[in-house]
Amino acid sequence: MENMEIDFEKMNGLVPAIIQDADTAKVLMLGFMNREAYEKTVQTGKVTFYSRTRQRLWTKGEESGNFLQLVSMKADCDRDTLLVQVHPQGPVCHTGADTCWDEKNEQPVMFLKELQDFIDRRYSEMPENSYTTSLFRSGVNKMAQKVGEEAVETVIEACNGTDDRLIYESADLIYHLIVLLTSKGYGIEDIARELKERHGAGWKKH
Repeated sequence: MENMEIDFEKMNGLVPAIIQDADTAKVLMLGFMNREAYEKTVQTGKVTFYSRTRQRLWTKGEESGNFLQLVSMKADCDRDTLLVQVHPQGPVCHTGADTCWDEKNEQPVMFLKELQDFIDRRYSEMPENSYTTSLFRSGVNKMAQKVGEEAVETVIEACNGTDDRLIYESADLIYHLIVLLTSKGYGIEDIARELKERHGAGWKKH
């Protein structure tokens, strides 16, 4: 990561650093960096601040082990504030909360990525007594058939069922679709990428 031109002089050698989860976009905390803390963050990949009370550098997680793994840093338009995107390695606040505002750092939709990772592991490890393993071993035709069955059940619930059953069957459909995609070397991220492209103004149907 290349060093940026940052105005450290405006606040007597310090700039605010807004820490944001790179995946959920949740703001996790606010710290301050001087030039040395900024350069150490770039060099080590672990977010380092300047402590105004202790008057020294401190790397977040140096005592707790809950490091902030650097993903990217951006300066604002005045070059005197940093937006630091990270992957947090555990709770961020010293109280044990996910953020310094006592918020949960999660978005339910992000569980789809966790599910994809879980199914990827099942595909590579193929543990016995696993329903997912049995699906992979049944072959593409059986997996595709299962997706079709779950799609039909979802339609039935949408037309003549209850809202609870609609959500239940929709979850079954998405799960089995991810399994099928994984067997073909793809994943939920590929669907997200396709949908994002379709959302663009220049997209045309094939």
